[in-house]
Amino acid sequence: MIQTMRWTIFLLGVMIFSLGISTAIRVQYLGVHPWDVLNVGLYEKVGFSIGTWNIIISVLLIIISWILDKSYIRIGTFFNAILVGLFVDFYLWTDILPVTTHTWTDIFIMISGIIIMGVGGGIYNAAGVGSGPRDGFMLSISDKLHAPIGRIRIITESTVLVLGLLLGGPVFFFTFIFTFIQSPIFQYTYKRCKYKIDHIETRLLQKQSRNLGA
Repeated sequence: MIQTMRWTIFLLGVMIFSLGISTAIRVQYLGVHPWDVLNVGLYEKVGFSIGTWNIIISVLLIIISWILDKSYIRIGTFFNAILVGLFVDFYLWTDILPVTTHTWTDIFIMISGIIIMGVGGGIYNAAGVGSGPRDGFMLSISDKLHAPIGRIRIITESTVLVLGLLLGGPVFFFTFIFTFIQSPIFQYTYKRCKYKIDHIETRLLQKQSRNLGA
């Protein structure tokens, strides 16, 4: 029961997170997250879909993390790597998202996408079934080098951003403020969801204990 609840929340979070990525990509000329700059750049230069590149890069990061520190790799990490890419392609393929208008409404769409990503990321991480490939990668690097995770995140995302820019990925204003908007929303959602999940789990365990003692 508890694991079913956690996996359901994880799946819901991944779906919401992917929706946020796809929404932001719709108005990518305003700038997207560094990792998506790389994904879009590879898509435009090499081919395949944006979601496919998301999966390929995620798998590569999992392999590196596995070599450095297996503790951050769990079954949810593998599901995250595959599902996010699949859902991103699904949302973009179904053409259900707002389209670029090159008016002020595009800014609203972009901010909505960033908020949705923050909420979705907080939800799936709160489920506790495994870190995302990127988070696991940066945490394993941080542990290996004994360096602050904040510094590793800045270095990693800056490197990814430069690579994406060289490939022609969409870099603009929102690329540089993405994290400042997303991170607080992620943190708030994560804390609230984790509290709720832990509370429900405690109640379920107490109920099971009473039933066994009856």
